[in-house]
Amino acid sequence: MTEANLTDVATLRSRARQNVENGAVTEGYDADREEIIRLLNASLATELVCVLRYKRHYFMASGIKAAVAAQEFLEHATQEAEHADKLAERIVQLGGEPEFNPDLLSKNSHAQYVAGNTLKEMVYEDLVAERIAVDSYREIIQYIGDKDPTTRRIFEDILAQEEEHADDMADILESL
Repeated sequence: MTEANLTDVATLRSRARQNVENGAVTEGYDADREEIIRLLNASLATELVCVLRYKRHYFMASGIKAAVAAQEFLEHATQEAEHADKLAERIVQLGGEPEFNPDLLSKNSHAQYVAGNTLKEMVYEDLVAERIAVDSYREIIQYIGDKDPTTRRIFEDILAQEEEHADDMADILESL
């Protein structure tokens, strides 16, 4: 290390040539890679289950106040799918395999798939699922700490949007 606590260029260059097959995972990666991949896959399952629930709610929403809720359901489904893509991409970057097996999604998901029969039940279940995502992602961010800043930042971005989703659902629920 140099005076500024930075690794000298020659050492950086030398280390970069070691284990090149590991791609983005360098010797300086401090996190438990297998555990991070497990957490990413559980979160991927959560996002995919949420996509499916929101899509169902979008198509099943009916009643006088359904139009506003249906648009939110569709917007959230799209955003949850984007979250899933980011998580899957990060899993691959870390040398893992994203788990898309439908038989395992609801088993691995933090949130449950609850269909809901009425518009109010649908919004309520979506709010519950968002609250689960908020808590679980916050815990994952705290667990990761400074060990994997890229994964932490992905979760921080997703968390911010999940908090917005929870606010949206709470507002709609209040209006029903």
